[in-house]
Amino acid sequence: MRRGGKGQALERRFHLEPFLDFLALERGLRPRSCAAYRSDLTRFLAYLDDRGTAEGPGDVDHAILQEYAGHLHGEGMAPGSIRRAQSALRAYFGFLVDEGIVTENPSDRMERPATGRKLPEFLSQEEAARLVEAVDPDSAVYWRDRAVLELLYATGMRVSELTRLALVDLDLEHASCLVFGKGGKERLVPVGATAVDVAGRYLRLVRPSLDRGMGGGVVFLNHRGTPLSRMSVWTIVTRAAARAGIERRISPHTLRHSCATHLLEGGADLAVVQELLGHADISTTQIYTHLDREYLRRTHRRYHPRSRMTSG
Repeated sequence: MRRGGKGQALERRFHLEPFLDFLALERGLRPRSCAAYRSDLTRFLAYLDDRGTAEGPGDVDHAILQEYAGHLHGEGMAPGSIRRAQSALRAYFGFLVDEGIVTENPSDRMERPATGRKLPEFLSQEEAARLVEAVDPDSAVYWRDRAVLELLYATGMRVSELTRLALVDLDLEHASCLVFGKGGKERLVPVGATAVDVAGRYLRLVRPSLDRGMGGGVVFLNHRGTPLSRMSVWTIVTRAAARAGIERRISPHTLRHSCATHLLEGGADLAVVQELLGHADISTTQIYTHLDREYLRRTHRRYHPRSRMTSG
């Protein structure tokens, strides 16, 4: 689909750019991966447009997705490419449901290929400690940026949850915050002592100078006094990673993965981590147990004398 006026209008109606922003800024996907998602989804939108099948995402049902899969097969697309296209549609419609744009996910009944899940990237505890403190001390918004990093790591919040966090839902006195997650589901999340201290400094020392009455009551504001964007949070995280000397690709979601992994390393129960992260299905949380077991294996190999000995 050519991205002329008609193509861009179609992409706007189907909320394609917000989804791609989500992939880049919250999931931390690389540009090549985002481009693959764009390619798969613009092909789908062109299919809908050619047939006049749907005016918006709410008009798409399971039957349309089945017909589209048959269309791709008829066009001679390789089975692996069809599976990738279906995976893109599942992620896209899942995002639309989470954002409240559609109420039902037509891809729920699509057959899922039996493939292994990629283990998420996470920081070591030492790296995480370096990163959350690696903010430019001369910055006028030092305490804001520190608070962003500390809260992401302490609570495991998603970026969208952090940028929507309201003042009335951040209870520093009781070291907790009320988080509204996917599908509007709420959960109460503890906030660690360091994050409480840093967030309190931001609220006292920085936020009043940013507040111009346009923030809608959210905690984190930008220089214009409006809510901090997901892109701004991504910039805060990547700049801190660079200052901390962390060379691999880091995104805000890396701090969420790190929070979960470090809780399990410390002995937290899997069901507790599920509740803290706001996972609807514990199988989503279980992926972190693989990370934890690998950490234990590495630690054992490094420190146990019988792991280091060679037979003679």
